[in-house]
Amino acid sequence: MTEKILIIDDDVDTLRLVGLMLQRQGYEISAASNGSQGLAKALEERPDLILLDVMMPDMDGYEVARRLRKNPVTLTVPILMFTAKTQLDDKVTGFEVGADDYLTKPTHPTELQAHVKALLARSAQKEKEPNEIVTALHEQHGYVIGVLSARGGLGVSSLASNLAASIYTRTQADVILAELTPGQGTLGMDLGSPHQKGLTELLQGTVAEVTREKVESCLSTHNSGLKLLLASENPRDVTLTSQVQNYEAIIARLSTLARFIILDMGNGLPAFVQKILPMCSEQIIVVEGVPGTIQHTKLLIDEMADLKIDRKKISVVLNNRMRTEAQMQLTQVQEKLGHSIAATLTPAPEAFLQATRMQTPAVISQPTNMTSQQFLKFADSVLEREKAR
Repeated sequence: MTEKILIIDDDVDTLRLVGLMLQRQGYEISAASNGSQGLAKALEERPDLILLDVMMPDMDGYEVARRLRKNPVTLTVPILMFTAKTQLDDKVTGFEVGADDYLTKPTHPTELQAHVKALLARSAQKEKEPNEIVTALHEQHGYVIGVLSARGGLGVSSLASNLAASIYTRTQADVILAELTPGQGTLGMDLGSPHQKGLTELLQGTVAEVTREKVESCLSTHNSGLKLLLASENPRDVTLTSQVQNYEAIIARLSTLARFIILDMGNGLPAFVQKILPMCSEQIIVVEGVPGTIQHTKLLIDEMADLKIDRKKISVVLNNRMRTEAQMQLTQVQEKLGHSIAATLTPAPEAFLQATRMQTPAVISQPTNMTSQQFLKFADSVLEREKAR
């Protein structure tokens, strides 16, 4: 894959000449003419290397480097600083704010190429070395289940919480239910634990702060026996979904804390979901028998396949939330979706209303209800897959 280099410099001639020279070496080049634009491009494009000028009018290179190093997305991207200054103090400052290498303008093309090649090679070697997240994944003993949908309002949270409760009912093993949608939390209110800030705390800190102990301290225990990591209801917290590396670390830590970890991922494929889905032992998609939703779900499955997720390991649950003739039958949904349906849930609005009043999953409050039995049956199939892995 072609390595991408982002050049941040207010000098148009430097952007053009350095960019052209590196393009001829086979690199993909992106350019920004000031610090603010450079930060935005770095977060959006995830370059393999950043060439950063120190002397810029709106925000100097030192401040840009500080901000790059504070953001988990750009924390490890190599930075090569270059400037017209030759003072030793300037170089020391550059290294202190996070630069990996330093060159003085004007620099010879051969020297610049050598430094670029060395930094990229060093970065590639670091990626091959086991880091804390990878190590945690290798040590995991938990079965991680990701639950999502193509659209909102299809019952992802209900399925996640009742599946978690069903697995706990069957096994009495440690089960963690984690809600990963900051700013859109609903499980806390439904289960009688509102205003939770556990996920927010983990996403606001640095990746290094997402330790096993820290994650464990952010869990709360529900009277159903489930351990909960809950998202806040504060709408402003939705911006935390950009903390992709924190999410990866959280899932890696959770996987060492329980036998089963059920993730409420919400809807769609934001960046953090794309990273987490391959970390899951299996993926569950919630769909309803409506043509538009089925079409969106079909696209979702295709996109997940592009993420190297085995289609055969994707379980689709048909959630008939309302009693209506407008919804399609199981066979029709399977035919239009082009994917088998693993389970069907019949409408049970009264049972879910009662569960909300009792602040517990329906499987706990109404264990003999037909829908609760369907959840338990689906949980049995999940347990079979967990044993066979």
